[in-house]
Amino acid sequence: MEKIRVAIAGASGYAGAELVRLAALHPYFELHAVTSEKSAGTPVASVFPSLAGLVTLSFQALSPEALADQVDAVFLALPHTKSLEPVSACLQTGKLVVDLSADYRLKDSAVYEQWYRTPHTYAGLLKEAVYGLPELHRAAIAKTKLVASPGCYPTAAILQLAPLFAHDLVQPNTVVIDAKSGISGAGRSPALPYHFPEAHESLEPYKIGQHRHIPEIEQELGRLRQRASSSAGAGTTQPIVTFTPHLVPMNRGILSTAYCKLKSPMALDNLRLLYRDFYKGERFVRVQEDIMPNPRYIKGSNYCDIGIYLDSRSGSVITVAALDNLVKGAAGQAIQAMNLMSGFPEETGLTAPAAYP
Repeated sequence: MEKIRVAIAGASGYAGAELVRLAALHPYFELHAVTSEKSAGTPVASVFPSLAGLVTLSFQALSPEALADQVDAVFLALPHTKSLEPVSACLQTGKLVVDLSADYRLKDSAVYEQWYRTPHTYAGLLKEAVYGLPELHRAAIAKTKLVASPGCYPTAAILQLAPLFAHDLVQPNTVVIDAKSGISGAGRSPALPYHFPEAHESLEPYKIGQHRHIPEIEQELGRLRQRASSSAGAGTTQPIVTFTPHLVPMNRGILSTAYCKLKSPMALDNLRLLYRDFYKGERFVRVQEDIMPNPRYIKGSNYCDIGIYLDSRSGSVITVAALDNLVKGAAGQAIQAMNLMSGFPEETGLTAPAAYP
């Protein structure tokens, strides 16, 4: 297959570095440019010694116009609220764009402005952007020029709940998500909560009921339920999710546990069959029955492991999802989307198993 030239903006962060690693090993990508404002002019291997001998590029300042002649596709791993203008500029130069920030994930600009406290200056592009979860939006991703890659917490939450909402099996306002993330999920910029003496031997909840990924989860679960309700000729109630994230002292990984009430009693075997059918043929979702999902089993890989359990006494279904926040929750999923956009097999460059132990 003909190779495409790619650039990675914001490549000095954790997700950006993972993109660099995976893109450099991709058989159909040629990595032509990596950008970082604070590290411009510095060799990549000086910032990330782990990439020495693999990447010989130096960081440059981000200029969509300068990239126009260098590449065919751009990954943007910039902070939330900082991708608005660069995404538009890259699209205007005709590039394929995968944005890893939240700036184009929410279809309603008013909801974005409510949660991110800044005006959405390119709201017209929200109609073009496709939410980049391949397991739900594969066909649309393959046709678009702009993918809004999901957040790491929402990837776990949506995948673990999607079959239930797609079949309208749960009471939509009973969802409680308790999720734990490794410290790399907070980014590479130093801050007191991520200082070793603060984070080590610690488990800290944060932004309880206020995390900015909540509307992303509700949007996608609402879409699934709307389709199910429409096909059944019933009305639709937008899901309201209670979400509590926690910071745990590990480098990477997410473990998300979700609880919700079933509308009608179901047997555990039937629930697990539902999940196996829903994810049949999915390369990167593994429905586990005998193994409890655990971040240690997916570290460095693009897999999401899901377990389904039943509390028949309370009428609750409990799902557990584990993924690597920097791979399936960020860089790997972004490459999945770019593979689809470029006509490559979706799993290209992403089939390495987890590093264990």
